[in-house]
Amino acid sequence: MNIGLFGGTFDPVHRGHLALARAARERCNLSRILFVPASVPPHKQRQPLSAFPHRYAMLALATAQEKTFAPSLLEAPEDFEPDNPRREKTRVAKPNYTIDTVKRLKQSLKKADLLFLLIGIDAFSEIAKWHQAEDLFRECEFVVASRPGYSLADVANALPASLRPRLEVTRPFQTQAATGDLVLSGATIHLLDEVYQPISSTAIRQAAAAGKPLARFVDPAVADYIKKIGLYKGR
Repeated sequence: MNIGLFGGTFDPVHRGHLALARAARERCNLSRILFVPASVPPHKQRQPLSAFPHRYAMLALATAQEKTFAPSLLEAPEDFEPDNPRREKTRVAKPNYTIDTVKRLKQSLKKADLLFLLIGIDAFSEIAKWHQAEDLFRECEFVVASRPGYSLADVANALPASLRPRLEVTRPFQTQAATGDLVLSGATIHLLDEVYQPISSTAIRQAAAAGKPLARFVDPAVADYIKKIGLYKGR
């Protein structure tokens, strides 16, 4: 069985996230995709986030109609109560490293199962800085949502130094768009070039704060939740 893991802050989850997941499901024959909201993302610890219960609730609403999608508690705070997701809790201080989440998930999978990590290309461009990045490529294959302006060489050169091809190898790829599959020694990357949507979570939060309609950005149930809770008011 092929399993997808899609981590992020999801503040809020939007149509671009769902489009990426659907494309990855089709491309890699994924039987299940777990959306994993981070409690304390290492790269955004200084950025104010909505409380984990709200982000988890929005994911539950956005994925409710997709049988193969499910929100996950792999990175939930220790005191989170799934039966009372709107209750505010104190966020734990320990950051959520993707390598730890992947290893924890794989403990529940069968040996024959394959794990695919879903990620946008902007985040992938920083992958070499991630905690134990080399180990991450050994644990799973990557599904990367590409966008205009990135080449295959950019993808290859973003890899950790130990996995990065020599410059003379990647130079011919500088004029090739970041599409298709990139299979290297120690890393397998599936590039999705048909799912790019110029949707920004920051722009959604700003629109919500201004009381503007959100239907073109997020699932209707998520838009209703944001409005009902007044989630981004005052930001």
